[in-house]
Amino acid sequence: MIGVQNVTKYYGQVCALDRVSFDVKSGEIVGLLGPNGSGKTTLMRILTGFFSATEGTVHVAGIDVSTSSLAVRNRLGYLPENVVLYPDMSVRAFLNFCARIKINGVSQRRTNVERVLSECALEDMAHRQMGTLSKGYRQRVGLAQALLSEPEVLILDEPTVGLDPNQVIDIRELIKGLGGKATILLSSHILHEVELTCERVVIIDKGRIIAEDTTERLGERIQGMASVLVRVGGPRQSVLHALRAIKAVAQVTEQNKKDGDGPEDAVFTIQSSNQDIAREVAQTVINNGWALHELRPVTLDLEALFVRLTRREEQKEAA
Repeated sequence: MIGVQNVTKYYGQVCALDRVSFDVKSGEIVGLLGPNGSGKTTLMRILTGFFSATEGTVHVAGIDVSTSSLAVRNRLGYLPENVVLYPDMSVRAFLNFCARIKINGVSQRRTNVERVLSECALEDMAHRQMGTLSKGYRQRVGLAQALLSEPEVLILDEPTVGLDPNQVIDIRELIKGLGGKATILLSSHILHEVELTCERVVIIDKGRIIAEDTTERLGERIQGMASVLVRVGGPRQSVLHALRAIKAVAQVTEQNKKDGDGPEDAVFTIQSSNQDIAREVAQTVINNGWALHELRPVTLDLEALFVRLTRREEQKEAA
C-alpha cells in the first residue's frame, strides 16, 4: 500500500534522506522511529506530496506521488506534526469546511463529521472555538480531519503529542481499531506508544534506514540469540538439568532462585542459537511430565533496541 524506493532528499548541500526504502502492506500499522533531525518529518511530507524527492520513487495505493499527487491525497489522511487550525472557527465549522473539500454529497459530509466527532471524543467541544482548546483537543481535531474521508492510508506525525495519559490511551485504541481498515504509518518519539500500537517498526537515523522489523525479531538480531522465559511446575533442580541438556542451549538463568525444591514454580530464562528453541523447551517439559505454566519470547524493549541501533551506527561512522 505504501512503497518507498531509494528516496533521497537534499536541502541545498544537506542530505536529509539517503536512499531510503521500505514498504507498508495493506492494513498494516507501522511505526517510524528516529531521533530529532533523523528525517522522519521530511519523509512523511514526501509521502503526502508536500515535498518532492530529489531522487527515488514513492507509491501510495499503487499511485506515483510525484506524478499524481492529487490522486494520492484523495486516498490518504494526514496529521502533521504541528496541526494548523483556524482559531476563530468552531470545531464543527472547521470539520464541515474540511468535509466540503474532501467529500462529495451533503448527506455523506454530515454523516462523516458526526462520526469523527464521536470517534475522537469531540462532541462536547463541537461548538467551541479552536483558539480556546487545549493542545490535546487541538490534536484531536487534527486527527478528526485526517479521518474525515475514511482514507485508505493514514500518515500520522506524532499523533499523541500533547495528550494526557487518558487521552493517549483513547487515541491509541482508536488507531489500533483502524488497523486492517486503513494502512497506517505513524511517527513518534514515544517508544512505548509505538511498541503498544504498531505491528512493525522502521528506525531511521541521520536520513538512513538502520532497521526494519518487528521488535521481537529486531531483538533477536541484535542479541544474536533467541531468548525465552519458561515457568514450570516441577522440581527445580531436575528442570534446570533437563533444560541445560537441550541441544543448542547456550545459557539457562534461574529467575526465582531459592534453596531446595518447593511448591513454587521454577522460572528460567533460556538463551539459544536455535530460533525455534521454544518448541524444544515445551517438548522437554511435557515429556518429563511437568506442568508448563508459561512459555514466551523475551526481547529487548523498544527503547533498548533504539539505543543500541543508533549507537551502533555512531560507532560505524567513527571507525
